[in-house]
Amino acid sequence: MTQENIVYKKPTLMNDTPMHYCPGCSHGVVHKLVAEVIEEMNMEERTIGVSPVGCAVFAYRYIDIDWQEAAHGRAPAVATAIKRLWPDRLVFTYQGDGDLACIGTGETLHALNRGENFTIIFVNNAIYGMTGGQMAPTTLLGQKTSTCPHGRDPELHGYPLSITELAAQLDGTCYVTRQSVETVAAIRKAKQAIRKAFEASMQGKGSSLVEIVSTCNAGWKMSPQQANEWMQENMFKKYPKGDLKDTL
Repeated sequence: MTQENIVYKKPTLMNDTPMHYCPGCSHGVVHKLVAEVIEEMNMEERTIGVSPVGCAVFAYRYIDIDWQEAAHGRAPAVATAIKRLWPDRLVFTYQGDGDLACIGTGETLHALNRGENFTIIFVNNAIYGMTGGQMAPTTLLGQKTSTCPHGRDPELHGYPLSITELAAQLDGTCYVTRQSVETVAAIRKAKQAIRKAFEASMQGKGSSLVEIVSTCNAGWKMSPQQANEWMQENMFKKYPKGDLKDTL
């Protein structure tokens, strides 16, 4: 009998539910990594995710764990209550740049600064994908969106918000990192970062933030391949990858 070389296996926690994400979207890859890490940590029965308002609003449909839906931007506040009530649970939020870095900026920074023992997974595609491609707090200078069709102008719109750099300065954070999922090597590093953050939260080390720099080819009006190339050429200059803080 020959041994099969399995190069892909769907995590058992991933439900057989068609995803609503646009073809080429990064969310599906990140969902898979989250499910794999939870399985590998044997935390299937003790994990609670908090889903946002935005493209990932239906995250609870895809990963078979306990979920709580939060009001727009309030996922860190909900996660705080859950983790304090059930400290033995693995708790994480899953948020986009609009949910986290715009309406949820206050909730995010204060939860991180308090050192709440949960992980925030921050998917940054620099645009509002679900609601029509509007400018986000993380939209790059010169980047065109439906609400800045001539490109983001700092005098009119302000500057892109580097939320992860802010998080790294807070006393309550123990692990802050920025990753991506556009290549196999990048996916592996992102998975390692998620695992490290989840383990830190279970060890009571403080708050962790894992930013995933992502594409939105539909909002950017590009093909998936073009979006990956554009991200590498433009997004990584403003949002460089790597660990920003590691006290573990």
